Amino acid sequence: MIRLLFTIVGGILLGGLVHLVSVLALPRIASLDAYSRLAPLTAVNAVTPLAPAEPRNALLPFMDPAFAMAVCRYDLSKGPIKLAVPVSQSYTSVSFYTRNDVSYYAINDRSAGRKVIELDLMTEAQHAEVPEDDEVTAADRLIIDSPTTTGLILLKALAAEPGLMPQAQASLAAATCKVQATPVASAR
Repeated sequence: MIRLLFTIVGGILLGGLVHLVSVLALPRIASLDAYSRLAPLTAVNAVTPLAPAEPRNALLPFMDPAFAMAVCRYDLSKGPIKLAVPVSQSYTSVSFYTRNDVSYYAINDRSAGRKVIELDLMTEAQHAEVPEDDEVTAADRLIIDSPTTTGLILLKALAAEPGLMPQAQASLAAATCKVQATPVASAR
């Protein structure tokens, strides 16, 4: 009886361990992650609008049809990125993901408190090279440190009513995501 109990408990523990390892390893070994699915459709360091979400052809999981969406597939190897996103009438958010779909930063129009969400995206090494400027404060410039040199920036604008979707799409179409030509001053 004890032997049967140990066999059952051992089987449950082994099954739990296999399940845990497979769940944690799956995002790293999956071949069709968001970055790979968007790579043929998007240019590097440019904002690309995404098609409206439909149940049968959603590019990304959990896409909400009430949001206009755009993506910037970034590569920081050529320098820091300057991102500027005009806010929409209802709600605008910007989310940052590494190449392996790990979210590391998000901001929305309410926390930005401006008509345009502007920020600089760079690696920690690039941030360390930025000269300090006493006249520039942290409120003047938002600098985001990316943990990887490549990744995705997901832009969302809410269309509170279906008739407002063209306005939401237009606000995202005016967004820019490009490599900076000159180094930025840091507020540290």
